[in-house]
Amino acid sequence: MSKMLNRRRFLQASAATAASLGVSAIRAFGSDYDEYVEAIVIGSGFGGAVASLRLGQAGIETIVLERGRKWQITDKGDTFCRIDNPDGRAAWLSPTTILPTPVPEIPIDVYTGVFDVKRGNGINAYRGAGVGGGSLVYGGITYQPTEELFYKVFARTIKYSELDRVYYPRVRSILKVSPIPDDILQTEYYLASRILQEQAAKAGLQVRKIDIAFDWDIVRQEIAGQKVASVIAGQVYYGTNSGAKNSLDRNYLSMAEATGNVEIRPLHVVTMIEESDRGRYRVVCNQINEQGVVLAQKSFVCRYLFLAAGSIGTPELLLRAKSNGTLRRLNNQIGKFWGTNSDSNTIMINASQTNATLGSPGVIAVEHLDNPIAPVILEPFQSLPFIPQGLNPILGQGISKPEGYFTYNVSTQSTDLFWPINSADSQRNAQALLYTYERLNQANGTSLAAPPDYSFTAHPLGGATIGEVCNTYGQVFGYHNLFVVDGSLIPGSTACTNPSLTIAALAERSMDHFLNRVK
Repeated sequence: MSKMLNRRRFLQASAATAASLGVSAIRAFGSDYDEYVEAIVIGSGFGGAVASLRLGQAGIETIVLERGRKWQITDKGDTFCRIDNPDGRAAWLSPTTILPTPVPEIPIDVYTGVFDVKRGNGINAYRGAGVGGGSLVYGGITYQPTEELFYKVFARTIKYSELDRVYYPRVRSILKVSPIPDDILQTEYYLASRILQEQAAKAGLQVRKIDIAFDWDIVRQEIAGQKVASVIAGQVYYGTNSGAKNSLDRNYLSMAEATGNVEIRPLHVVTMIEESDRGRYRVVCNQINEQGVVLAQKSFVCRYLFLAAGSIGTPELLLRAKSNGTLRRLNNQIGKFWGTNSDSNTIMINASQTNATLGSPGVIAVEHLDNPIAPVILEPFQSLPFIPQGLNPILGQGISKPEGYFTYNVSTQSTDLFWPINSADSQRNAQALLYTYERLNQANGTSLAAPPDYSFTAHPLGGATIGEVCNTYGQVFGYHNLFVVDGSLIPGSTACTNPSLTIAALAERSMDHFLNRVK
């Protein structure tokens, strides 16, 4: 019998005993009825999924608290809504859609949907919500930075050679990533990617196929009509109904649960973290229903606490704890050194058909790493339903300085986000991007529909960074068993790549260090 089952039976018996004693007794002994567990992981994205699996494999009793719901892929192929016909499943507790769409935004039912946005001063930061976190809504892009660019972001206390030899391969093996096969790339669904690939070659720019966390055999079944058209139809950002996407709930998290030591609790929104007695931590959360209504408040006490709520959620939890005095030894660097990965969106105008609403993003990357102004990469950015033929949307990324920051708003009990969109560094990255586009346009007779848009990021990073808030393994300064294991660790950029692989690899590294220490 698993330890988790034994603990549940103990808690049921404790609750029955408390009920028999009456309400006054429960109030008198309230703290005694905190649910105790050895480890808690807050969030189930890339960092949280890695932490939960490694804790479970080590035999450490663990609860994962996830604010979103669990999404189960079924044979009906209707788990998620379509991006061209959104409903409440599209957005996290929002009365309208939030993914960039034609104005006005589309009214939807308020529901615990998969996509969320943090609206800041100068930036909108997008993130996922649900068991699997950002992996539910990302494009599966699993992209490793070069060593040279890695060290333009990270201190040399992190050995790139170790990540390259041990941790990047480990993550790739569990996510089951591979580049897009040529037979799929040559279909009509990936015309936009092939066009950009050919244009880059004509302009003398480096092009590479990126590892993608898709089951390409299922994509082939979509093409053959044996599975609901999902990846090939651009249905990526609201979830993938065919099951082709190897999201974290289908690997790391399911493997964690299979150890018998990990329990994932969806629809649990953490509101407070604080020190408890004997070096332990208390976590308070609201259990909600799928309309966001609070059903119950719960309190947990743990020995080990891992923060993996992402670079929006983790800084907010820490800033709230600092403001409310529940973690008094936190330093003044919480909420700082935040960045956008230099994300930008641009639309190239072509003279021919592009099929830009089909397929999936980022299966190829144009690398202009020797750009004389600053290194940049470009990826096809399909899957937005309103792009007409002849246009090709492109996602640009670079190395942005972590100039953004959060402040804590006591009146709202949440954070305010600030990003200097017109800073010298932002302008330099914009000039570098335009330099690359001018080279493409001159070689291909193309043009841009508008200047690059830097007012959003799909890859927010920072706010609890290595060297400022925590050590190189994510341990928060001043707190022995409190760890950050998500994108909050990373100072603003993953060096001209999508962040998921590096977030997971750093989490794997941190968990190895932690488990070696506690053995």
